[in-house]
Amino acid sequence: MDSSTTASKNATTQRPVKLDEAFLMTKFGLYNLCLIAISGTILAAVLLETLGISYVLPVAECDLLLTNREKGVLSAISFAGIICSSHLWGFLADTRGRRAIIMPTLFLAFASSALSSLTTNFWLITVMRFLTGFFISGPSATIYAYLGEFHGKRNCSRAIMGASFVFGVGSILLPLIAWSIINQEWEFTIPVLNIIYRPWRLFLVVCALPSLISALALLRLPESPKYLLSHGREAETITILQSMYRWNRSRRDPPLVLTGLLQETEAQQTKVRREEAANNKSVVGLLKQMWHQTIPLFMGSYLKRTIIICVLQFGIYLTSSGMYMFFPDILNRIAEQQGKGVERITVCNAVYATRFDIQDLVNLQSNGTARSDVCHQKLDISAYEHSFVLEAIYALGFAVIGLIINAVGRLPILVFIFTLCGTCGVLIVFIDLPLLAIWFYLILLTCGFCISVVNACAVDLFPTNLRAMAVCISLMFGRLGSIVGSNLVGFLLDTHCELTFWISGLLLVGCGVLSFFIPHIYKRQASERISVSSR
Repeated sequence: MDSSTTASKNATTQRPVKLDEAFLMTKFGLYNLCLIAISGTILAAVLLETLGISYVLPVAECDLLLTNREKGVLSAISFAGIICSSHLWGFLADTRGRRAIIMPTLFLAFASSALSSLTTNFWLITVMRFLTGFFISGPSATIYAYLGEFHGKRNCSRAIMGASFVFGVGSILLPLIAWSIINQEWEFTIPVLNIIYRPWRLFLVVCALPSLISALALLRLPESPKYLLSHGREAETITILQSMYRWNRSRRDPPLVLTGLLQETEAQQTKVRREEAANNKSVVGLLKQMWHQTIPLFMGSYLKRTIIICVLQFGIYLTSSGMYMFFPDILNRIAEQQGKGVERITVCNAVYATRFDIQDLVNLQSNGTARSDVCHQKLDISAYEHSFVLEAIYALGFAVIGLIINAVGRLPILVFIFTLCGTCGVLIVFIDLPLLAIWFYLILLTCGFCISVVNACAVDLFPTNLRAMAVCISLMFGRLGSIVGSNLVGFLLDTHCELTFWISGLLLVGCGVLSFFIPHIYKRQASERISVSSR
């Protein structure tokens, strides 16, 4: 009798509570795990849409007649689309809703990516990949705010790292999919489109499927409860909380009854912006709203936070995405030299030794032909093996970080990863053992671990009404780093290869130093001192 009375009190509150307290009452269970899985799939979709092209470039160079500089442009153009639309999606996510932006943009990203597989020249595929980036930008940043707003401070970082772990597991499929599709020997002609359909075209379509799958899954999920509450939709928020509790509770637990929720401090500001949005539906009004939504991030106490987060994301993406785009291509060149009996050679010397073959392709473009020893319809198996190892490291690493981030804190993780990866980037220049150099290259690329950690910092540093915009702008600078990195490698690889590794390595070390200046990075919340086993 006493136990049932206690349970009833635990499931019922006779006073309005804060949303964070309500999240604790809903528990952490199946609902949260499903949400984390879908969010992780969306993050994996973003990865496949943006980085899958790196496996296409070495094998499509003859079909599309690509030079090294054009490869750099094509590898970066998706990020250009992301940059162009990040501000728009961030604004719309803060004013129209997280889910309202994520779901339709996933459908559009799938459509544009599928169409890019049917292109016949550099300019057409560049335009379509730009549109893919334009649309995939919507979920790429907004999903962090969406996921975080289903959790209180106690579980927010843990949930984001959980989604990153799912993303890491999903990303392991990238080299496996590439190997199973690209290395097949088949082709057929589509007369209507005047194209020869080869495996790399199918690979682009398969890379787009997670976007479609996750968009369909979102049809069954609600809007962010924090977003709804900040817009005065308390009844809908309570309904979502009760649904979460029904999914998470055991059979013995009584129903959850909430009499009300306390508004967050920024709710009044949100109400004012909502009224302005209703009164300004013209293009000028929309731009004015975007300005008012953005300018607070660059004023007062938010300015320092915004600058630091943006610089960190720029440095991370320049290496993790920019240098990754040529990773399969560089491994292919190293394997080519090893096939000739060369046992000791630096990464850059292997690149220099094969640059003349690439120049042959450029010289033959005017004739529309290319030598069979220049055109690669397959990638060397070592490119897939090491790419698989990289993705496995990511999957394992995200799991480890998710387990220790609350106990260790974010600063030690950021400093350790930045310093280790930056040092390995510099040492690659001097190592003449190909296998060891490749492993150091792998470690250099694992700086991408810091993306989710920095995003977790951003979610805590900004209030609900600015959070999606802040994350979108920081990731916009990150995508700019991807563009700079991809084009940097494309322009310098054949002539100043060593410089590309020096730049990326030293930049990461600088990011490690900058991490000490993230506001409140030394102060861990009480929720962060709770062990993972408390779940």
